[in-house]
Amino acid sequence: MNLKNVALSRYSTKAFDPSKKVTAEQFDHIKSLLRFSPSSVNTQPWHFIIADTAEGRERVSKGTQGMFSFNNEKVLNSSHVIVFCVKTDISDKYLDRVLEAEEEDKRFADPAVKETVRNGRATFVGMHRDQLKDADHWMEKQVYLNMGTVLLGAGAMGIDAVPIEGVDAQALNEEFGLTEKGYRAVTLIALGHRDENDFNAALPKSRLPEAELFTELA
Repeated sequence: MNLKNVALSRYSTKAFDPSKKVTAEQFDHIKSLLRFSPSSVNTQPWHFIIADTAEGRERVSKGTQGMFSFNNEKVLNSSHVIVFCVKTDISDKYLDRVLEAEEEDKRFADPAVKETVRNGRATFVGMHRDQLKDADHWMEKQVYLNMGTVLLGAGAMGIDAVPIEGVDAQALNEEFGLTEKGYRAVTLIALGHRDENDFNAALPKSRLPEAELFTELA
């Protein structure tokens, strides 16, 4: 696999062919990317709603109505849609749950290592939650890390995708009862295979030149 070729060939799909589906095996890989994406101090402050049926995509499309209707067909014609959700609170109880999972996965060679991890995570979480008061924004940044992982992985598998920020998050919160569950919707990624008439597929990529983007230290 040539990652440069993947980066150059993947793009934001504007029209999906509803007759072409992502296979169950392929989407199992996508789920692994969702689950194992990096996050700051392994906080994993996310939840994912996956729609791979017409009925499920109809529910997600509640968030692409009105001023966001230009994204509606992307949702309805895709193979799979993922609603990326972020926690609304990062409590000490939740941090204990993350630590418990790490212990179950045998990440701690001895109790001292466990305490080091607990204290280190508490320091960073506390900085954002209690001092900087920007925990919502900080957790949302972890969700975007996850999205980047999924988009690159999908491209590597030959799956077309588009991130969708033009969405009514409150409508999705209400549709899926997210607030009561301690989450809020952030954005979507629709996956599938491009329609042959997708105008964006034929357009050349445009990015700022390397000279403006990179400072390489000698």
